[in-house]
Amino acid sequence: MDALTLFGLFAVTAMLVCYALEERSRWFTLAFAAACALGSIYGFLQGAWPFGGVEAIWSLVAARKWWQADRLVKAQRTEGVS
Repeated sequence: MDALTLFGLFAVTAMLVCYALEERSRWFTLAFAAACALGSIYGFLQGAWPFGGVEAIWSLVAARKWWQADRLVKAQRTEGVS
């Protein structure tokens, strides 16, 4: 196995693990976004630009999901203080 293949294996494995644990903490959603970004980088480096593009989109979707969850938690904290 070459270094690029190992990098791709790591990225996809991280995506799978973070996706499976996403319900446990919103931080796994952020980690999933980062893993998707790594998957995107792998796709472009490997020459599979459709895969790289789709993973880049998934990374943005997951980051937005994390951002919204973070805003919701902060809003709930603020409401609890009032």
